[in-house]
Amino acid sequence: MKGRYIEIPCAGGATFRGYLATPANGKGPGIVLCHEIFGVNGTMREVADYYAEEGYTVLAPDLFWRTEPGIELGYSAEDAERAFALYRAFDHDKGVEDIDAAISALGSIPECVGQIGVLGFCLGGKLAYLAACRLPRVACAVSYYGVGIETALGEAENLHGRLVLQIAEQDRFCPAEAQQQIKAALSTRECVEIYTYPGVDHAFARARGEHWDKAAATMAHQRSVAAFRREIGPTFDLSSLWEAHLSHEFTTRDVDATMRTMVPEPYVNHIPTMTGGVGYSELKRFYRHHFVHNNPPDTTITPVSRTVGATQIVDELLFSFTHTTEIDWMLPGVAPTGKRVEIPLVAIVKFRGDKLYHEHIYWDQASVLVQIGLLEPEGLPVAGAETAHKLLDETLPSNTLMNRWLRDDSAKR
Repeated sequence: MKGRYIEIPCAGGATFRGYLATPANGKGPGIVLCHEIFGVNGTMREVADYYAEEGYTVLAPDLFWRTEPGIELGYSAEDAERAFALYRAFDHDKGVEDIDAAISALGSIPECVGQIGVLGFCLGGKLAYLAACRLPRVACAVSYYGVGIETALGEAENLHGRLVLQIAEQDRFCPAEAQQQIKAALSTRECVEIYTYPGVDHAFARARGEHWDKAAATMAHQRSVAAFRREIGPTFDLSSLWEAHLSHEFTTRDVDATMRTMVPEPYVNHIPTMTGGVGYSELKRFYRHHFVHNNPPDTTITPVSRTVGATQIVDELLFSFTHTTEIDWMLPGVAPTGKRVEIPLVAIVKFRGDKLYHEHIYWDQASVLVQIGLLEPEGLPVAGAETAHKLLDETLPSNTLMNRWLRDDSAKR
């Protein structure tokens, strides 16, 4: 638990508690996090901490305080039965009132600057939808597998701000008919985004849960943060942050400075060779002993294109070097050959807030092996430096590895 609990005042002089997580710089736009039917448990606190890393001041109010204040449930059968009992007894109208009180509390603290959004899961997913309809102060609401939204579609006439609905295709609590009703009522609205994740079930974004699906959860999180960024900020200069990271890697070759550009527990994966590291200690060891000081002196990186999104950068590069050192991360165990290598390379760089979270790096390993003489291209659909040359000059011949193309061309003549 990285945050702390605060007291939230509400009408009549009562108070209830909420878990507060703040970004590393101490302040940011606000998000009220509405929990699942299991209360503000460890999973919800992790979500709050996660969004704090993204640059938000997050308050997760205890929405069960009227019946069982402070309850935190796990995911055993016994706890699930208790959670469903709490859900059946829950007053959604009072829940929206408590969200409104949490928005007021969040807006009154110095850690929260700018506008406020609402994020909810399961029960909280419906509450996020209702808050977007009933509370004008909600600039953006994101709902994950909200239960029962189809019963409140008439409230959409009063919708405020942006609404994002993340729907699990196989959700037994929001079956196909309900999903169709939601889409029919809301999909044409300019301020509404609806995303359905094929093949996944309710709670697909609950880390380590029974229905956890990393691919769907990752895509949904990216879309959620993009919506919040668009409506309430914060904005970061991702290009400059990435350039600083590259400079420390390849120019100053400063491992400590490189690590300071990253989140506390980052990871790097060079996809073709599975090199890199997960977590601060392993990645720092990799950078120090197998990457930053491991690249040939004449290594150059030529940018070709860059796509900047709300949470990540996709860089298309030309990576060139003379193989005068053993390059552990690209050619592990291969002694220097003295050969020249030019290879197209793609870097997908994910950020959390203003820090790098992970890098996925792709290149054509077969082309590298051809260029250093370890792979004979004859008879194989692989090419050497030609792939790099054609990247920079699209007028060079296409389909040179396709014998059928060459035969067809000859026949046409």
